[in-house]
Amino acid sequence: MNVGVTDLPAHELSREIRERRVSCREVMQATLARIEAVNPVHNAIVSLRDADALLREADARDAQLKTGPAPLGWMHGMPQAIKDMAQTAGIRTTLGSPLLRDFVPTEDGLMAQRMKAAGCIVIGKTNTSEFGLGSHTFNEVFGVTRNAYDPSKSAGGSSGGAAVALATRMLAVADGSDFMGSLRNPAGWNNVFGLRPSRGRVPTWPAQDIWVSQLGTEGPMGRTVLDVALLLEVQAGYDARAPLSLDGRQRFAQSLSEFDGRKVRVGWLGDLAGYLPMEAGIIECCEQGLRRLQECGCSVEPMRADLAPDEVWQAWLTWRRWLVAARIAPHLANPANRPLIKPEALWEHDQAANLSGAEIYRASVQRSAFYHRLLALFERCEFLALPATQVWPFDASQRWPTSIAGREMDTYHRWMEVTIYATFAGLPCISVPVGFSPTGLPMGMQIMGRPRDDLGVLQLAHAYEQAAQDVLSIRPRLNR
Repeated sequence: MNVGVTDLPAHELSREIRERRVSCREVMQATLARIEAVNPVHNAIVSLRDADALLREADARDAQLKTGPAPLGWMHGMPQAIKDMAQTAGIRTTLGSPLLRDFVPTEDGLMAQRMKAAGCIVIGKTNTSEFGLGSHTFNEVFGVTRNAYDPSKSAGGSSGGAAVALATRMLAVADGSDFMGSLRNPAGWNNVFGLRPSRGRVPTWPAQDIWVSQLGTEGPMGRTVLDVALLLEVQAGYDARAPLSLDGRQRFAQSLSEFDGRKVRVGWLGDLAGYLPMEAGIIECCEQGLRRLQECGCSVEPMRADLAPDEVWQAWLTWRRWLVAARIAPHLANPANRPLIKPEALWEHDQAANLSGAEIYRASVQRSAFYHRLLALFERCEFLALPATQVWPFDASQRWPTSIAGREMDTYHRWMEVTIYATFAGLPCISVPVGFSPTGLPMGMQIMGRPRDDLGVLQLAHAYEQAAQDVLSIRPRLNR
């Protein structure tokens, strides 16, 4: 067994498999051994499939390399765990809810279909917060996922299982989803890259609603930007069942190096002139990331933005309550289910009970005005940067931070307000690692691009990656 195989980034692992320097069986054995060694502490992988069945699938992938004309795709034989918010045939899809503890779909969701078509072997799921709500990965079905760098701390969420599995080398690349920073916050807290794609870049199916629910999206995570770009190519592309999805399957990976930092301006929004409370050290940590961007040739300018952030927050609350309540409502058709749903989800549902059509339309008008204010900022720069989160990873036993720098948080998600801007505008945004606290906890920074400029965001992040090897080389202290 090649015990070093789990250290490889996904693009290198893909090459090793395709060139038959390592077998799919060896990769699967190494992955299962890594999970056995690491997962009991961090609890990132859930619903792990039977090892014998997985090894048989790996053998079948090896046989295809010997007899078939070509690998299925760049993920041929690569073990993959799908976030437990996405539907997987024959594997439990719980959404972290006790109500769905035993739900086993009969067909894959679109993302899983595309990843399987690219050759991956689905080994199980990655843990998530209940219904994907809250940027702290815990639920009553599988328990708490613990930070890769300090198991006493939160992994972030809701794609916390994916981020921790990546950082601890249980997965080479990972999928996730993002509504309010769910790809970006856990990436920042586990020293990996997490991309929230442009609205419509990665279509979701099945979906309850295909017209209105346009705040959440699936997307990629990786230890390298190239891996993120390669997985995005698999996930992205139009599907007629998602009528607002974007046309075409754009090639991202092959164009990453086509970047000239001397032509790039980055606007640093920071804490929005004091509007967003930040724990001590976060801004300074992100400033290290800004200096790396300058090393890449970029000009970085502190930018004061006329975004009316409190108005944006109130509009966000209306949109979020409306959309989340619609997801929770079917489960509450049976009143006996109410005690089995976490309080934060019930709060979202109950807050939306008296929303009127006029209020929803007013929030949409406010969102539209915010989008155009962002477009005005992009006339002054190509990218915008903000911290990925407003707090350092907190105690894993805590449900959510109740205050930041002396300011009380009035909702369970107010501490993640910094992530709503890319979501609300539907813009591509990547979290890049920027540094660590004095106690060794990771932090990330968001880089937001112009509408549909996923490639530009990835190119800038790729250039940044070359300048950030000092941070990226710091691995979790695990039994390797």
